Amino acid sequence: MYLQRIGWTLVLGGLAVLAVRFVAASGEQPRPTASGLFATRQATGHAQPTQLAAFAAGCFWGVEQEFRMQKGVVATAVGFMGGHTEHPTYAQVCTDMTGHAETVEVEYDPALVSYDELLDLFWSIHDPTTPDRQGPDHGSQYRSVIFYFTEDQKARAEASRKRLASSGELAAPVVTEIVPAATFTKAEAYHQQYVEKGGSAACHRRTKSVTAWTGDGFKKPADETLRAKLDLLQYNVTQKEGTEPPFHNAYWDNHRDGIYVDVVSGEPLFSSRDKFDSGTGWPSFTKPIDPKHIATQDDRSLTMSRTEVRSKLANSHLGHVFADGPAPTGMRYCMNSAALRFIPVENLDKEGYGELARLFTSKQ
Repeated sequence: MYLQRIGWTLVLGGLAVLAVRFVAASGEQPRPTASGLFATRQATGHAQPTQLAAFAAGCFWGVEQEFRMQKGVVATAVGFMGGHTEHPTYAQVCTDMTGHAETVEVEYDPALVSYDELLDLFWSIHDPTTPDRQGPDHGSQYRSVIFYFTEDQKARAEASRKRLASSGELAAPVVTEIVPAATFTKAEAYHQQYVEKGGSAACHRRTKSVTAWTGDGFKKPADETLRAKLDLLQYNVTQKEGTEPPFHNAYWDNHRDGIYVDVVSGEPLFSSRDKFDSGTGWPSFTKPIDPKHIATQDDRSLTMSRTEVRSKLANSHLGHVFADGPAPTGMRYCMNSAALRFIPVENLDKEGYGELARLFTSKQ
């Protein structure tokens, strides 16, 4: 079964890329190896040639860790492939303008793990049905791709994609591209083996039947990563307690059914069922979806006393809450659009929030 490992917890954001070429390895594996990748903890000397594959199946932090734990994988590195900008940086790729996909190159011993087994792992660790998106991360850098170097690799990848598509295990068509391999550019050093260094692999959880966001294992990204991921206004609001202008923001007059999640962590915060027009020019709600995702604290800035609202896991500044709202709660959660991301009700399941569809079928 291609998705027999699909109940895992993986959190990443992106893409799926696969490229294969041959490199010779001899003696003990250094850090980095002769291929320029970084040896895994299980790596030992190899008398026979190894093969090099490159995958991208989400935010490359978590993807790399999945492959580093795979028996037979000798070394890995994270970087970018498939774009048109030479030597791109992480910040450039995050603009969604370079054409690159977040990629993991994997050096492996074919005597211990086959190319087909790596393909099975590749399919199992991301959602191959979502174009330009993995979980809360969206953009062409998160597309699902398999890069091939030989006709044999192309044939195997196409056969494996066909079997998965006809297996009945997915609710939507497979959108994974299979294209010739391109130049691989390593990402900055702090991205390499990020999880092994103590970072988090998780931005979202995927299971065979997508039901609800859990946030298991979520850790707030480093400031450098946040600056690359968020635009200036989003960063200033969530990280510097800034305030966006009223009536000139994304959601103050949004009337679609759906939920609002933390732009940093994806924590589900508010439902459109609890949204109302407060006349303030900011999106306002009578209550959160679940109080466990909200934290409040006293705010005595601007020579006044207010109650600040922050997200529980990411500690993002969201806005303030006031006791002047309508029934039934009497509360007004006055939020910044820049701290939120809206997910329409029709996309809840595919983005991992399927269990929250109940909010729009039950009587309010």
